[in-house]
Amino acid sequence: MSELLDRFNKPGQKKILSLDGGGIRGALTLGYLKKLEDILKAKFPDQPDFRLCDYFDLIGGTSTGSIIAASLAIGKTVDEITKLYMDLGGKIFGEKRNWWNPMETMKWLKANYSYKAMEDGLKFAYGDLTMGSKELKTGLCIVAKRADTNSIWPLINHPKGKFFDSDLGKNKDIPLWMAVRASSAAPTYFAPQMIEVMKDQQAAFIDGGLSMANNPSLTLLMIATLKGFPFRWEMAEDKLLFVSVGTGYSVFKKYAKEIDDSTMLSWAANIPDMLMQDASWQNRLMMQWLSNSPTADYMDMEIEKMDDDYLAGKPIISYLRYNFRITENDLNELGFTRIFTAADVKSITDMSNSANRQLLYQIGWKASYAIKPEHFEKF
Repeated sequence: MSELLDRFNKPGQKKILSLDGGGIRGALTLGYLKKLEDILKAKFPDQPDFRLCDYFDLIGGTSTGSIIAASLAIGKTVDEITKLYMDLGGKIFGEKRNWWNPMETMKWLKANYSYKAMEDGLKFAYGDLTMGSKELKTGLCIVAKRADTNSIWPLINHPKGKFFDSDLGKNKDIPLWMAVRASSAAPTYFAPQMIEVMKDQQAAFIDGGLSMANNPSLTLLMIATLKGFPFRWEMAEDKLLFVSVGTGYSVFKKYAKEIDDSTMLSWAANIPDMLMQDASWQNRLMMQWLSNSPTADYMDMEIEKMDDDYLAGKPIISYLRYNFRITENDLNELGFTRIFTAADVKSITDMSNSANRQLLYQIGWKASYAIKPEHFEKF
C-alpha cells in the first residue's frame, strides 16, 4: 500500500471520477467512459497501456456505479468492463421472482430478484480481492448505506482511514465483491448485504442510492478534502479536477389532476424516484456553486446556470458533469436509424430492464460528444 500512499500524498493536481447509481442504466455510463478513455489515452501517447486508473487519483461510485468504479480501480479497460457488465447485467436482472416456493417464503417476500446471480457474478469479477488489496491501483470509494444505523458508509482504501485497519474497524478485510454488493442492494430489488464491520458486530447494508449519494459527487468531494478523512487534498481550481458521470435521467412530469388523484400505492411507487432526482439536483447545484464549469446544467428558471455565482467568492474546483436527458426529442437527436416513442422512453428509463443494456451503451456513446479534449487541457 506504500505506492498508494505515495500517490495520495504527492503534492500537485488531483483528479476524481464520480459514478452515479441507476441499475442497468450503468451501461449508459460506460458509453461515456469509453469516449473519456479515448480522449485521455490520446493525451498520453507515451502510455500505450493507459487505463483510467492511471489518470484518476480517486474513483468512487454508488450502486451500479460502484461495480464500474471497482473494476476501473483494479486496472480494467472500459471495453473489458463493458463485456463483464453486459454479461452480469443480463444475469442479475434476467428473471424476476415470479414464482413462489413455500420453502423460501421469506426470500420471496424480501426481494424481486435473487441475490445469487449478482453474488456469483461479482465473485467472478473480483475473486479474492479485498478493500485493502494491493491490486487496487488507485483510490477507491464504494458508497453504501448502513440501514441499521441509517448512515452513509463510504468504504475507502486509504491505508490511513479511521476504519481501514484499527480498533474501530477492519474495512481492509472486506471482500471487494461484498462491498460492491452492499452498495447495490436496492430494497425490493435485492436483499440487504450483511457485513461483519467489527468483531461480533454485523451491519445490514442497502443500496447507497437510498440516500443523498446516489449521485456521489458531494460525498466524494468531502472525502477528498475534509480533515476527518485521510486524503485532505487542496481545494483550488487548478489543483482539483472533478469528473461526474450519470446514468441518464428522465423528466418528471405529471398533470396536477394526476397528483390530486394519487393513492397511497401510487405515491409509494413514485416517491423513491422523486427523492433520487432531488438528491441529484442538490449535488449538481452544490458542485456548480463551487466551480466555473464548461458543462454547467440549466438548474431552473430562477438560478439558471448559476453563472458567476460562487460559494467561496471564486471557483475552488474544476468540475465536469456528463449525463443524458432521456426524452423522445433528445433520443431522436442522437442519430439512430429508428424513431423513439414515449413507450421507448419508459422502457429505457426502467433501471431493471436488462434487455436495454446494449442500447443504453450506444446512447451513452452517441451522447459522449459532450466530452471535449479541451476540458482536460489544464490537468
